[in-house]
Amino acid sequence: MTDQTNRWRKSSHSATPQGECVECAPLSPHTVGIRDSKTASGPRLEVCGTAWTTFLTTTRNPSR
Repeated sequence: MTDQTNRWRKSSHSATPQGECVECAPLSPHTVGIRDSKTASGPRLEVCGTAWTTFLTTTRNPSR
């Protein structure tokens, strides 16, 4: 998939008046992309779905 066909979403927790934001998008059935919204055409981090789910679970429930 290309960046134009991915559905990048901005994090609601990283929005600032300066526009500094993190975006994520499903890149394939098993891969999630993470990028800086200010440099959408720049580098991105790609992680497997399992790692992304673990990250979300851990950050939403830090006591676990």
